[in-house]
Amino acid sequence: MKILLTGGSGQLGYELQRSLQGLGEVVAPGRAQMDLADLAQVRAVIRAVRPGLVVNAAAYTAVDQAETEPAVARRINAEAPAVMADEARKLGAAMVQYSTDYVFDGNKQGAYLESDVANPVNVYGVTKLEAEQAVAAAGIPHLILRTSWMYGMRGKNFLRTMLEFGQERDVLRVVCDQHGAPTWSRT
Repeated sequence: MKILLTGGSGQLGYELQRSLQGLGEVVAPGRAQMDLADLAQVRAVIRAVRPGLVVNAAAYTAVDQAETEPAVARRINAEAPAVMADEARKLGAAMVQYSTDYVFDGNKQGAYLESDVANPVNVYGVTKLEAEQAVAAAGIPHLILRTSWMYGMRGKNFLRTMLEFGQERDVLRVVCDQHGAPTWSRT
């Protein structure tokens, strides 16, 4: 089976390339070959690869910048996954869509459940929820995985930043009003 993996050079995608190797031929085009902001290119790549499984690990992850570039964030985070799901449907393929805890507003005391009502409070969360809805509505076998506080050996993440700061500074100051479940990129 061919597996099309987006975001293969990212923190999560790098680990997914390793994990998915045993399941089939992994095709992981870079941004130059499959720019998610170019929906025609997304369609063309999927049609050329003809995967049995589409794994979307790519995203516009600049949460604050999404507020000033909502159209770009929506194109990459919502519209591109909708196109992927539509093309997967045409091929009879399944899809894995990586999402985020940002689909919730953060006001719940305790951990969120997948059955909790989503209520995003920023553009990033809204666009990721739109992707979830598009994939779920496509009528294909799918899995939506909501991650939070992603960390790994590659890429920029909170854990690596704290380790670096711990070596450089005598005192660390961090926010103490946030709750999350760290997600290791290798899992």
